[in-house]
Amino acid sequence: MTAVPLWAWAATLAVLAVLIVVDLVLTRGPENGLRAAAVESALWLAAALAFGGVLWLWRGPAIGGQYLAGYLLERALSVDNVFVFVLLFVSLSVPAELQRRILFLGVVGALVLRGVFIAAGGALIQHVSWIFYLFGAMVLVAGARMFRSGEGGSGDNLAVRGLRRVLPVTEQYDGGRLITRLSGRTAATPLLVALVAIAVTDVVFALDSIPAVFGVTRDLFVVFTSNAFAVLGLRALYFLLAGSADRFVYLKPGIALLLVFIGVKMLLYDVVHMPVWVSLTVIAAVAAGAIGASLWHDRRVRPLREEHRDEEHQHQADEPVRT
Repeated sequence: MTAVPLWAWAATLAVLAVLIVVDLVLTRGPENGLRAAAVESALWLAAALAFGGVLWLWRGPAIGGQYLAGYLLERALSVDNVFVFVLLFVSLSVPAELQRRILFLGVVGALVLRGVFIAAGGALIQHVSWIFYLFGAMVLVAGARMFRSGEGGSGDNLAVRGLRRVLPVTEQYDGGRLITRLSGRTAATPLLVALVAIAVTDVVFALDSIPAVFGVTRDLFVVFTSNAFAVLGLRALYFLLAGSADRFVYLKPGIALLLVFIGVKMLLYDVVHMPVWVSLTVIAAVAAGAIGASLWHDRRVRPLREEHRDEEHQHQADEPVRT
């Protein structure tokens, strides 16, 4: 692993902090429309690509290519997070006006947690060489499990149930508060439950995605920055895709295929040397293919769904009114 000077780490963290503040200021209004989400998502994509360009010029095409491959992989894997977030928000009845705040806090928390995971993973790989193959096996198993079950992780698990045991949880939201008072006792609001669920969900996904990106590059700076830009663009991606999650039917098999590919690549690291452009091409092709196939499938079945819906409405209209 090539050492990156401390000034580069400091400058990068400062840039990320500025981008977070700018994003927070620009999106502090109540507007969560599709157009605003598309603009915000495009700006985060532009920022990620611009950083990749700087990295390309600074450290060369090889590192620049690793960053781009890592970013595309993390971006593809983060889409699965979005679909789980949709289910969490529906199950917890999180009001639309509070979803943006929860996602912001969740994204910042995820960035810190992933930084810790990446540092720990890098140290393990450096000092315990065989751990890299364990990571590869974890990624391969995650991909196979996703193929078999078609399900992702869920954040509403032991951590959420543990929170409910430590603190009473109110039935109603108290504005934007995470903690409130209930009959003179400190109590958690459903908003805190949602935040914990989001945080735990990202930890579950990070256990798959961070080992996967180590299969693209072992450079800690590249691993962290590719993760950071993918995670920071997650909030905008949520509002862009939340209303159309059911359209991307082939995205989960595509993500599973990517995980299997990276897992096999890691396990064969000492046997087959695969240039970074091969990984980049496979990741881009699988992600684009899954999205394209999903949109093609949706275009085919949408007229059938609309026709079936119209027939149901007509049938209900034709039924006599009983008195």
